[in-house]
Amino acid sequence: MSKQNIWSYLEEVIDPEIPVLNVVEMGIVRDVEIESDQVVVKITPTYSGCPAMNAIEVAIHEKLTEKGLESFKVVTDFKESWTTDWMTDHAKKKLKEYGIAPPEKTGDDSDFLTSLKGSQKIVPCPYCDSMDTKLQSEFGSTACKSQYYCNECHQPFEHFKCI
Repeated sequence: MSKQNIWSYLEEVIDPEIPVLNVVEMGIVRDVEIESDQVVVKITPTYSGCPAMNAIEVAIHEKLTEKGLESFKVVTDFKESWTTDWMTDHAKKKLKEYGIAPPEKTGDDSDFLTSLKGSQKIVPCPYCDSMDTKLQSEFGSTACKSQYYCNECHQPFEHFKCI
């Protein structure tokens, strides 16, 4: 079993909170190692206490078992804190197409997404790209998202917070 095969299997594991993304493009799977005859999959939680991490670990176990792997372990790695910068550009595009405003890059003060309107971050609408949006709640369906409303197309939408 090659590392490339294992990575492709992990791309089949869908994030339970964002069903349009897999755990590889989310940046949750950090590494795949083959130690002797055992595969080690390293994952990093999106944030401390994320309720989806147990489901993700179970889904990885199920997927690798389904693919015929017998000797593997999933290790939760806390050496680095997960960041939305680990999400692939393709994942961010898929979020937007799904109706969730993707996160901007962390620490990029020149990015127009970090401009402020009063004390609010300007988040473009994923449906019509309007900048005329308003924060409705710091928390959306999950703690990693906030709820916005577009004054142009009148659509509510979530913004994946930049972490």
